[in-house]
Amino acid sequence: MNTKSRKRVLYGEANYKNMVEKNGYYVDKTGFIPLLEDYSSPVFLRPRRFGKSLWCTTLTYYYDINETDNFEQLFGHTAIGKDPTPLHNSCMVLSLDFSIVDPSGGIEDIRHRFYQQCNISLRSIIWRYGKYFGDTLEIDLDEDVSINLKKILTMIYAFDLPRLYVIIDEYDNFANQLITSHQDTLYRELTADNSFLKNFFKTLKNGTKDGTIARIFITGVLPITIDDLASAYNIAEFITLDEKFETMMGFTPRETGKLLDEIYRDYEIDLSTRQLIMEVITANYNGYRIVNPNGEGLFNSTILMYFLKKFIAYQKIPEYLIDVNLKTDISWVKRLTASNPGNTEELVNQLLMDNRIPYNKLALLEKFNISQFFEKSFYPISFYYLGMFTKQDEQYMCLPNLNMRSIFVDYFNDIYKIDVSTKYAQLMAGFIDHPDIPALFAGYWELYISQLPEAIFQRVNENFYRTTFFDLCRQHLSDYFTWALESSYASGRTDLEFIGKYHTKFADLRYLLEFKYYSNARWNKISRGLPVSASEKTNGQTGEPGSSKRNGKKNRRKNVTKISQFQALEKDIKQLKAYEAEWKKEHPYPGSKSFLVYCFGNQGYRVFPI
Repeated sequence: MNTKSRKRVLYGEANYKNMVEKNGYYVDKTGFIPLLEDYSSPVFLRPRRFGKSLWCTTLTYYYDINETDNFEQLFGHTAIGKDPTPLHNSCMVLSLDFSIVDPSGGIEDIRHRFYQQCNISLRSIIWRYGKYFGDTLEIDLDEDVSINLKKILTMIYAFDLPRLYVIIDEYDNFANQLITSHQDTLYRELTADNSFLKNFFKTLKNGTKDGTIARIFITGVLPITIDDLASAYNIAEFITLDEKFETMMGFTPRETGKLLDEIYRDYEIDLSTRQLIMEVITANYNGYRIVNPNGEGLFNSTILMYFLKKFIAYQKIPEYLIDVNLKTDISWVKRLTASNPGNTEELVNQLLMDNRIPYNKLALLEKFNISQFFEKSFYPISFYYLGMFTKQDEQYMCLPNLNMRSIFVDYFNDIYKIDVSTKYAQLMAGFIDHPDIPALFAGYWELYISQLPEAIFQRVNENFYRTTFFDLCRQHLSDYFTWALESSYASGRTDLEFIGKYHTKFADLRYLLEFKYYSNARWNKISRGLPVSASEKTNGQTGEPGSSKRNGKKNRRKNVTKISQFQALEKDIKQLKAYEAEWKKEHPYPGSKSFLVYCFGNQGYRVFPI
């Protein structure tokens, strides 16, 4: 293909017109525009980096009356371009971005900066649509923005000018900074009945009543501020949890697959790598089930584009799959839980042990205020809106993907001051020279597990071991491997997979690890020949280590006194071989190997090649 004509991955590009003119890859979401027009004042919330700003500029160019002559160029290739609504290119568009409002200082400082930023946008309206306004209006940057907006709306009404389409991106950005920094007094002043912010939203509401404002579209992250503005802006239509809008932002697996196919075709990438690339991006960027917990999940679109940009540039899997900007999300955890470090530890521990946390479904639907945001019982809802948790089912939330799991493992290591840096160099170098899973796990146990406080082992389980082992390997072996946790097959879900990157010397290697766990208390009873309670038998653990079948013979061990004497259980071997049969059929790597990993509290482990 001609390099001038092939498309580009425009990572971080939030301007729709630039996306088209620079020939960027674009996943067409314009089919949602007719659905949006059923609402006059929709509010749509999504986590950061889900494509909100790009969508706002898409609406801007679609409705802007000044872009009428450019409609075919900008939208001819899209769903809405083939069947536009009557409202297209019929409005003057007021675009506001509240993320640029600096919330530092006192309430007067914030008010002054809010006025200036909004008035700059109002002045832009006067200039851009000069043929309608002429020279009759002046916008003073220091004047009350509500007064200036009223001037514009009055003129629209008096002279029957094209109506205003208002778009507010990141409506709650500066308010959220006050909330998370615990500046409650300032926040309450901001949202008080006579505040400048409420007066501004009252003016918007009045514009919809007299018909001078055609629509108001608002995006943000949290519902707190819009709830606190309800007395002034009770026309907000909350469509965040409406199932028909679930995929308006973020990419579906089908959209992602189509995008990947286009990239492979445009850049003539070896198709034999496509399946692996799809597995990698699914494990790391997919998994967001925002409305329907039984849906197929959404990809975080911006972070996916980060991967694809690097993938196209070098035609190989990037060493690190986490955008450094994503790392800042952990600061939200620290802010929300800062008032009670015990809550922080409990939350992080629960996620590492179980990767799920219960939530109240009704709390998603009801209004909530600033004080609830910091309550322990409300953490799942707060983190859901921030994009760290997603729905697992109707009762539990979980971490959506490996990227988010890695972030919480990093936080766990930070809380307990676990060293994951240079002390592992010899271990990892040895594995790179001579890949040996049992030796690698032995090093993990000696260097990582030995650092954990004793109290942790009252709660650990197989999920904890596989997650922390994966994350330690991720930090040191990402040049050569990528990983998958809990991949689904017909016979069940595998625990952990090592996948050699196709452009390295480990291209033919793929390791499957199945983890089994015995608590200290349970193993102590078993090793002394004591009976084990029913609750211990069903606590996420496998059958009794009382028998093993080798070469058709059954060998009973009534008194296993040492971990070194423990042998892999026939039940577990059978389970792993079932996984392995499907796994090898789907991934026929010459170097495929399977391992059973048994962990016995903090007393020891056994790794069995199967």
